[in-house]
Amino acid sequence: MQILLAVILVWAAFMKLFKPAEAAAMWPWVGQVPIAFAKFTGIVDLLGAAGLILPALLRRMPKLTPIAAIALIVLMVCASIFHIARGEAEAIGFNIVFGAIAAFIAWGRFTKAAIAVK
Repeated sequence: MQILLAVILVWAAFMKLFKPAEAAAMWPWVGQVPIAFAKFTGIVDLLGAAGLILPALLRRMPKLTPIAAIALIVLMVCASIFHIARGEAEAIGFNIVFGAIAAFIAWGRFTKAAIAVK
């Protein structure tokens, strides 16, 4: 699940950072907000993906993974609020699914850490 969510986030970040015109075709809001905001969300997506993958990949600071997952839940809640405020409530399905995946990752990693402590 971590890899799946990270790959999706890297793809979304790539689109927002390097292909904003194509991203706007998929996500109309990208073309309706300042480009700096769209790129900022791309950077946040990229940082979220790094937080999910790098601790396990580098075998360093594994407690960062559930923290990154919780940050992604917050991101998905904020994205949902953003879309609802813009009258795009039908667009939050992806945010709900990605938030649920992030919650699953956070729960699993916190549970694993708790078991390791015992």
